[in-house]
Amino acid sequence: MDFETRWLEDFLALAKTHSFSLAAERRHVTQPAFSRRIKALEAALDVTLVDRSTTPIQLTAEGQLFLITARDVMSQLHDTVGRLRGLHPNRQQILRVAAAHSLAFGFFPNWVSQQEDLLKDWSMRLVAMNVEEGVHALREGRCDLLQVYFDSFATLQLDARDFPSLSLAQTTLLPVCAPLPGTTLPKFDLNSPSDERIPLLAYTPGAFLGRTLRLMLKNDPLTMRLHTRYETAMAEGLKGMALQGAGVAWIPQLCIERELAEGQLLICGGERWHAPLDIRMYRCTLVNKTAVNRLWRRLERSQQVETPSPQPDAGE
Repeated sequence: MDFETRWLEDFLALAKTHSFSLAAERRHVTQPAFSRRIKALEAALDVTLVDRSTTPIQLTAEGQLFLITARDVMSQLHDTVGRLRGLHPNRQQILRVAAAHSLAFGFFPNWVSQQEDLLKDWSMRLVAMNVEEGVHALREGRCDLLQVYFDSFATLQLDARDFPSLSLAQTTLLPVCAPLPGTTLPKFDLNSPSDERIPLLAYTPGAFLGRTLRLMLKNDPLTMRLHTRYETAMAEGLKGMALQGAGVAWIPQLCIERELAEGQLLICGGERWHAPLDIRMYRCTLVNKTAVNRLWRRLERSQQVETPSPQPDAGE
């Protein structure tokens, strides 16, 4: 295959600008010459990378996948050239992780400390973002790993062949509120037969945990008693309002362990309003980083040890 490295730089510029003219300007070539180079790249790969029928232009599904490879290849190339030239002789490799906000604050620090021996020679860069942003970051190669809650309804739209996942831990989405002043009783009680309305500290419509909560409460009579008093996309924000006694919030248990233990927050509803959450790590199989591969092998081995082999049914 005849291939030129500059084509990768051209493609990355096009993916960033979504414009042939702007990308050509960044690459200091005329637009016709730039277009010919992108076509040459597509011909070398024998796939269409760019959907030219849209304005601004968009990458095809093949283009999205190739974008990850292009970024990875150019990153490794620049890093290797820099070390060979002596520009960064002691520069550490960077492992980029995107995590849901509640996991970045409540789960990630303890989890990553358990991997200290494996990742001691790597620099870790953590970015907290909502789940949808994290999925885009993983698809586009802007992060190496994605740590989010498992989506049993497949709204993440990540193909397991290209973006496999492993379970890291489990937690539970719990309804909690502050106690009545001077007591150990919850200020609001979802189990109460009263028709009195209950202030809800809610997730914004696009938040992943909000979607989980809506699905759990779908067709539940409790929704007639709940009225939204406050909204935010982050569980930490809801926790702060719940601590002030502003209403009921559904928060992952891992985020409120201390507050529950100290009685600052109380569970205010039965198990019918508890939702299990599976914490998962996703990767892209097209990214080939030593740290990612080593970490993934360790996680796979730990799951093989913890999960017994399924036994055949009696009829098999």
